[in-house]
Amino acid sequence: MAAASIFATVTTDLTHLLNPSSLIIGKPSPSHSVSVKSSISFSRKTLTPIRYSSSSAAAADNSPSVTVSSPSSEGIADRSKTSLKSRLRGGETLYGLFLLSFSPTLAEIAAHSGYDYVVVDMEHGPGGIPEALDCIRALNAADTPAILRLPENCPTWAKKALDLGPQGIMFPMIESRKDATKAVSYCRFPPDGIRGSAHTVVRASKYGIEEGYLGNYADEILIMCQVESSEGVKKADEIAAVEGVDCVQMGPLDLSASLGYLWDPGHKKVREMMRKAEKSVLTSDPAKGGAYLSGFAMPHDGPGEIRGRGYHMVAGAVDVGLFRNAAMEDVRRFKMGLVDESDGEDSLEHEKDVDDEKYWSE
Repeated sequence: MAAASIFATVTTDLTHLLNPSSLIIGKPSPSHSVSVKSSISFSRKTLTPIRYSSSSAAAADNSPSVTVSSPSSEGIADRSKTSLKSRLRGGETLYGLFLLSFSPTLAEIAAHSGYDYVVVDMEHGPGGIPEALDCIRALNAADTPAILRLPENCPTWAKKALDLGPQGIMFPMIESRKDATKAVSYCRFPPDGIRGSAHTVVRASKYGIEEGYLGNYADEILIMCQVESSEGVKKADEIAAVEGVDCVQMGPLDLSASLGYLWDPGHKKVREMMRKAEKSVLTSDPAKGGAYLSGFAMPHDGPGEIRGRGYHMVAGAVDVGLFRNAAMEDVRRFKMGLVDESDGEDSLEHEKDVDDEKYWSE
């Protein structure tokens, strides 16, 4: 076929293909397609990345077959099978990291290192919504779920955080059934809650492309309530029983402060209160409206120890703490090396003097 003829054919076909009236995008229904030489098809549901393949029709005129297909409900189901909630239901114990630096690079490193989840900490970290979004994107690219810890228990922060599309959301300082019920309501659209809706354009719904979002968002988001005060410990069983609360996160540092032992989180009274709250949560059954237990390891209470007490989610470290420890150790080793080298030089000089004395004495 002459070049001019090929160009005319392709131009005509693509003009038809790109005509808006030829693309019918709507609610899921039987496939409606528009084809170019029976080799290019567009799904009626949505447009997604192109797949290249060969076909007998394409082979007949030596042209490649190009198919544009839409994500199926089966694909969405497959994704939910690996969500944090589904893994917890499957009996897994998940190991995570808190990210305070808001560094997308450290988030990416954490993801590739194998953590099951990463908590982007907006309560104590320096970042806000834009910085959290960068970290979530880095984590998503490495197939690691992100959990956002909010600065406070309020509907505005919850709405903005959820619209970013994390797999989990953590509410700080929950002290009663009422607090927990409010937290859940901030995560649900009316009539089940008071979450503001922009689901047609926000990242959580793939900017409106994921049409099944409203049907599955509540099943996929992990709602975590922090118990980190003496009042919270007293009501831990009630908090765990609130419908919609998936996980109770223990906060040992704030708990120790509320008991008057800020500088001694391993104090006997603090440990006693921790055990009381742990028992309240562990005696609840997540399959019957109870909650999973999540916690943060401490120097006196390591990851293995809290896992052994039945925790379902264990955060073993903070990115800033890991870097601090590595940096301090690096400096220490170097400075110790200088001392060792200095001692070595003195020793070598002494050995040289001895050798010289032996030489001249001969």
